[in-house]
Amino acid sequence: MTHPSPRHTPTTALAELIDGNRRFVGGRPVHGHDVAAAAAASSGQEPHAVVLGCIDSRVPLEAIFDQTFGSICVVRSGGQVVDRAVLGSVAFAVNALGAALVMVLGHVRCGAVGAAVDACRAQQRPGGDVGFLVAEIEPAVREAGLDHPDAADRAMRAHVARTVRRMREMAEMAEAVASGAVDVVGAVYDLDTGRVDLLDVPAVAR
Repeated sequence: MTHPSPRHTPTTALAELIDGNRRFVGGRPVHGHDVAAAAAASSGQEPHAVVLGCIDSRVPLEAIFDQTFGSICVVRSGGQVVDRAVLGSVAFAVNALGAALVMVLGHVRCGAVGAAVDACRAQQRPGGDVGFLVAEIEPAVREAGLDHPDAADRAMRAHVARTVRRMREMAEMAEAVASGAVDVVGAVYDLDTGRVDLLDVPAVAR
């Protein structure tokens, strides 16, 4: 799939999100979610970023980045776990819609990560599709260390980093990432302050 002519660079797309989060944290948002803004964007979309986040109702992605209609694509799943539908959605946002940035956004006190930590400690994974979520997070839990006092927070950050690396290596995006046309970054949202902080995710796992 051919990547559209870039309207943003990864750097400008990231700056747009970080600036929006600063406005949000400072109580100075500029984008109201009203029907006039929706109508203005109805004829087409040129998103600069796609954000993969958790389903947590306390983390409304357009709001925390102060973004208006048509500016970002949002993909959400429990614990920002990826499956084929998520991967395909992200690839479509990049390759068909021209998003220059993919952000994987975890958040503190994530219930899905907490469930994975509890399952690992009890050595008993829940059944059904919830078990799939837990199984996908478990490697990050073990990487973080079950005996660490901050196991859940460390696991959440490790899970974000693992997901970033997976996105960077996707066949549909690897070339664009390698050329610098697209970047994939990890970040963490603080439920108490509303602030988003970027994670340093090495290109290769250490």
